[in-house]
Amino acid sequence: MTGQVKDLNGAIEPPSSVTSGLDQALVIGNVPLGFPVVQAALSGYSDLPMRVIARRHGASYTVCEVMLDQFLLALNKRQKTKHFLDIHPDEHPVGGQLMGAEPEQFSLGALKLVEAGFDIIDVNFGCPVKKVLGRCRGGFHLSQPAVAIDILQRTRDIVPDHIPVTVKMRRGIDDSQQSRDDFFQIMDGAIDAGLAAATVHGRTVQQRYIGPSRWEFLRDVKAHVGDRIKILGSGDLFSAADCLRMMQQTGIDGVTVARGAIGNPWIFDQARQLFAGRPIPDPPRLSEQAAVMRDHFELCEQTYGEKRAPMLMRKFGIKYSQAHPLYESVRLEFAKMKSREEFESILLARYSGDGPGRMIPRECHGSQEE
Repeated sequence: MTGQVKDLNGAIEPPSSVTSGLDQALVIGNVPLGFPVVQAALSGYSDLPMRVIARRHGASYTVCEVMLDQFLLALNKRQKTKHFLDIHPDEHPVGGQLMGAEPEQFSLGALKLVEAGFDIIDVNFGCPVKKVLGRCRGGFHLSQPAVAIDILQRTRDIVPDHIPVTVKMRRGIDDSQQSRDDFFQIMDGAIDAGLAAATVHGRTVQQRYIGPSRWEFLRDVKAHVGDRIKILGSGDLFSAADCLRMMQQTGIDGVTVARGAIGNPWIFDQARQLFAGRPIPDPPRLSEQAAVMRDHFELCEQTYGEKRAPMLMRKFGIKYSQAHPLYESVRLEFAKMKSREEFESILLARYSGDGPGRMIPRECHGSQEE
């Protein structure tokens, strides 16, 4: 790979132009993150193993998969679901994300994340899933600014002062002027409540994952808030070049990689290299991919136990296979995997050589929620 990056008109930009103006380390509240490319919360994916692997490959910060406030309030360490609150000693700083409907219960759920040891508490106002919206959670709150601001204020009030509170939003329910006005009312309310940062996805709730993410909206948001709150961008970030281009074109403070990081932890180191003005590294060779997958599997065993780990690792193996030159056939083998022995057999048959990998095509990233 040459590390070439193209602007919106298709012209090649040298590394120096891509990274110009992007030399500020990211700090959220009193938590220094450093490199401004972080891993987003991903429902069903960003558990402890995925987060640790991302940190080992250059992510400066990760966020756990979103949890319901009701679930958190009912959770205890004796349950088999206790892993949701597990934090690896090597992954700090790490964020805990929650969503819910009622302001009081929401804030109590945030306190459970604090007690578990998360360094930053993130409020989800961005989920576009129908069943979530139907229960007045996630992105639904963008349609009711007063309730949304109440949730943010209560959460900020109950969380200890030294722990930052942040919010994840989409650009609105839809593309109406009312929706845009509601968005900025909530954003101003977040600032007034003392939130440290907001992650903004460039699609509407109604849009879900159809059509492009409007990065120009992020530029409007940053211009509106100035230095009053940190703004991180989300949406259509599938390569290192995407991450840094979004920052350059919008002036935001950082980006959160979601779908682009599943089975592709190398995106964070690639972004670091491009940020530093160096060429993007070649795709990881097959032997490197195998080593990372083994590390991931071991973390799954430590987190879930030897019996549950193979089935939970299956979905990650499918995603990792995207970097294999024979993706289609390797993917099918991971889809049938049921044991550690079968996992090792796949690695022996498909990854034992030191052949080259491939850069993951954009179409392989699917429609996983972010």
